Amino acid sequence: MLVLGDSLSDEKVGGGGFVKLLREHCPKVPFDNRAKGGFMVNQMRKRLETQVLPENGHYSHAIVFGGVNDLYSDQTANRSLSHIESDLTRIYAALKARGTDVIAITVTPWGGFKRWFTPERGKNTLTLNAWIEEQAPSGSIWTALDAYPLLSCGDPERLCPELAAPLKDGLHFGKLGHQKLATALLQGPFKACEP
Repeated sequence: MLVLGDSLSDEKVGGGGFVKLLREHCPKVPFDNRAKGGFMVNQMRKRLETQVLPENGHYSHAIVFGGVNDLYSDQTANRSLSHIESDLTRIYAALKARGTDVIAITVTPWGGFKRWFTPERGKNTLTLNAWIEEQAPSGSIWTALDAYPLLSCGDPERLCPELAAPLKDGLHFGKLGHQKLATALLQGPFKACEP
């Protein structure tokens, strides 16, 4: 199982709680977590193409979970929706060409990340998430998990406070958030894994 993502999946920087829980529940599944804090999807793509596939291009499944760093870097790094979608398309296609079933996770709520969140970026988040979900019916990926409503309550643009705790930056979620995401994956694409 390959994991591509940013700080939300990077166990080295305190993220990736959902990955740890999946590993515990599916001990027979080997996990190769290549997520890195701060990564945008173009960096995820480059890591896949230059490091991951040349080293070990054969994974039964891959989790692809990224995009939020791109969404707030639309001006500083020219990360437009078309650029994000293009990089994700290349990631999905490269994995599919190797016979890997892709599990895409949508961008989680980040409206509480006040320094960078704007109404326009909020709209772009919903547009990107809708596009990610469309990739499963189109056959580009195996399945998508919409984590946006999963981790929000009340204000749909913000993380549930109890799921974010003890973190308060509005972007990263805590232990309960990772548990909820892992549970959704275990009840969905990972339901067949053997304990």
